[in-house]
Amino acid sequence: MPLTIRSALTPLFGKAMNGILGHVVDVLGVVATILGVSVTIGFGVSQFIDGLYAITGAEWMMDMSGDAPAPGTVGLIVGLVSIIGLSIISAVSGVGRGVKYLSNLNLVLSIILLITFVIFGSFIFAMTTYGSALVDYMLHYISLSFGAFGLMSAADFNAAIPAEAKQYADALRSCATNAWGTFAGFKSGLEGQAASLSDSVLMSVYAAGEPGRQFGWQAGWTTFYWAWWIAFSPFVGLFLARISKGRSVREFIIGCVLAPALVCFAWMTILGGTAIDLELTGGANGAIIGVSNTSKLFVTLGEMISGGFLSAITVMCVVLIMTFLVTSADSGILVMSTIMSGGAQETSIKHRIVWGVIITLVIGTLLIAGKTSGSADPMEALKSAMIIGALPFTMVMGLMCVSLGKALYRDGLRDKQSGD
Repeated sequence: MPLTIRSALTPLFGKAMNGILGHVVDVLGVVATILGVSVTIGFGVSQFIDGLYAITGAEWMMDMSGDAPAPGTVGLIVGLVSIIGLSIISAVSGVGRGVKYLSNLNLVLSIILLITFVIFGSFIFAMTTYGSALVDYMLHYISLSFGAFGLMSAADFNAAIPAEAKQYADALRSCATNAWGTFAGFKSGLEGQAASLSDSVLMSVYAAGEPGRQFGWQAGWTTFYWAWWIAFSPFVGLFLARISKGRSVREFIIGCVLAPALVCFAWMTILGGTAIDLELTGGANGAIIGVSNTSKLFVTLGEMISGGFLSAITVMCVVLIMTFLVTSADSGILVMSTIMSGGAQETSIKHRIVWGVIITLVIGTLLIAGKTSGSADPMEALKSAMIIGALPFTMVMGLMCVSLGKALYRDGLRDKQSGD
């Protein structure tokens, strides 16, 4: 069948997917793909600019007005145009050449970076954490997946805090419901009369803000990442299907679901565990926590190693980020061209260039919109657009699950009958 989203729903809806319904499904898949790839490229370009700044010290790329340097709008747009330009060239060359060579380079550089963290980082701490965290995750998988929290209203917060604190409720609420704050951070952030409250009262106030912190965490982490993965799924699924023709379902699940998940767990644990260990033991002394998320990798490397080796690894990381972004974008361009060409695996160069330009315009517009809206983080507009774009596709995914189950069942019946 044609390599499009609508094909996955054909077992459920039959010939109806050849008409307007199929067009709607494919359009929803393309919109989700554009926004999912856009968020990935947006975060990646931000980290790419942070890496260039670590190498060159060029302040014109950065916004120096905050507590820590962060990629500025000019730097983000320049980085975006550079990355997408390379992606279009790679996509035009096809899967067998540009995409393949970049993916192989990406893999080699990733292994070198991982080995660097294994040798110079906190490998024992990371592996200990890996085992305990994996068990903890499996034990709490159900509660983590289905436990939902709601926004904590001012009235609910006021009703839960001690009487002595009620007159300072507005000042206390914003600090007590901060999902990323600790009690020490909550206490140190208070000003005026609210800061003079006793520790016992402040502890009660902090405890009262727990539902608000849970909601903030879930919105900023779980909900956002769910939406990101959903938006990314049409592109990843179709691309993997394209390069996995001839594989069995079992091979596909092991090679594309289970193995990558375990590798990602290990990757996150080794790199992230090293940064956490450096902060917990006092080696970093707050240096990693105090910088933007996209520059934490380079600061962590600076705490681990030094000298010429640090410079070489930093340059390698910038190249790795670039190749990762280019392979993500060119794969997305190829998939969008395939979907909107009716499943044709060989699309015209013109189509690939057009989709590359569209991705550039979408990301650039949302980055500028996020900055001009007054938000400190230009990624906010991208993240909001992606969550909105992913929502309709969740319904398509639900139907795809049912359709896949029906297709596998019918395949089983056919195999049984042919065997008889």
